[in-house]
Order: sequence, then C-alpha cells, then structure tokens
Amino acid sequence: MPTTPSRRSTCPPSSTTTQPLSYCPKAPGKHSRGPGETWLLDLGEGGGRLRTTLHPSPLPLHISVTVGGKQYLLGLYDTAGQEDYDRLRPLSYPMTDVFLICFSVVNPASFQNVKEEWVPELKEYAPNVPFLLIGTQIDLRDDPKTLARLNDMKEKPICVEQGQKLAKEIGACCYVECSALTQKGLKTVFDEAIIAILTPKKHTVKKRIGSRCINCCLIT
Repeated sequence: MPTTPSRRSTCPPSSTTTQPLSYCPKAPGKHSRGPGETWLLDLGEGGGRLRTTLHPSPLPLHISVTVGGKQYLLGLYDTAGQEDYDRLRPLSYPMTDVFLICFSVVNPASFQNVKEEWVPELKEYAPNVPFLLIGTQIDLRDDPKTLARLNDMKEKPICVEQGQKLAKEIGACCYVECSALTQKGLKTVFDEAIIAILTPKKHTVKKRIGSRCINCCLIT
C-alpha cells in the first residue's frame, strides 16, 4: 500500500461503552483529481474541524458516532481513486463493513464514474457488502463561478433527483448529500453508514459486530 504522512487517531477511552464500527472511504472519481477530493472528519485536531486530502492511507481515522442512543466507533479508511492504485485498492476491501461511493454534484464526470467504474469494482471484489451513494460539494451547486464553468462545458450540477435515481439503479442503501466546507449532511452520512450495517438487506448475512471497530471505506 502507498505510504502517507501519519494521522492522529482519536478513539474514545476504554471505559466508555462505545461499540466499534469501521468506515473505509474512497475519494474522487477514477482518473480525476480536485473536485472529488477525499474528505475526512478530523476529530483529532481542532475539535471536529474538517480537512481534505488526496493522500491514501492504510491507517484508520477513528471517530465516535451516536445512533439510536448507542455510541459506535467508526474506523475511516482512506483509499485512492486514481488509476495508479487500481491493483492496490481492492486489497483494502475484504475487511470493509460498508462503502461510501462519493461523487461531486458539480462534476458530472465523477457522477458517471459511479456506474461505470465503482459499482462494477465493488460487485467484483465485495458483492455482499452494503454501500451508500454520497453526493459531495453541495455548497458549490449555486456558486456563480462553478455554474459558469459548467455552462461553458454545456453541463449542469447533478440534482437531488438524479442522485436518488442512480442510488436506486445501482442498489445503494440510500442517497445522501453533504458539504465538506459547511459540514452540512456529514453527520447524516455517518449515521446512515452505521444503519446500513445494522439493518442489512434481505438475503444477506448480518455481521457480528460485537466490540470491534466497524470498517468503512470511502470511494470517490
């Protein structure tokens, strides 16, 4: 796996009743950079400050999330969406409990990559693992400069209805939108990731989470 600078990991004290949960994310669309930047909630620095990075890491970033009155430990794994990592990326899939397939609502190409690149890859390497479809950068949907750029390319931002339709087509557990800049929707993303694990679809085997950390993989 490619090496990256170390990250500070924040785990709840052992005295708490935290139930471990892991999240392995993947970032921007394949062959792309910038618009689909991987976002991670860095609770280890600045008390909830969000940071972005384009560096994949085999080490998890832990955050605590409360759902239904219970506290879970979410292990976020940042992998690479670039073509250079095509052979290495699937190595992180076997221990993943849930995937977040991300695209930028102001990058139609990344939206297209979901169906053409990421879903086929997950069906090949992790066919029975639940996944969510996440629309990112919603703060730019009404940004004048972004709209002008898209207009020059005769394109428009991806709307909520398009995201919901694609989520249904590919069999995602749900569609959620968020903004790394304003943090709008981020809590919902993590909540839904946990719910997807605790309430699996029919004909799938429910995993025994116990006291371990749940692994979640982000793909964009």
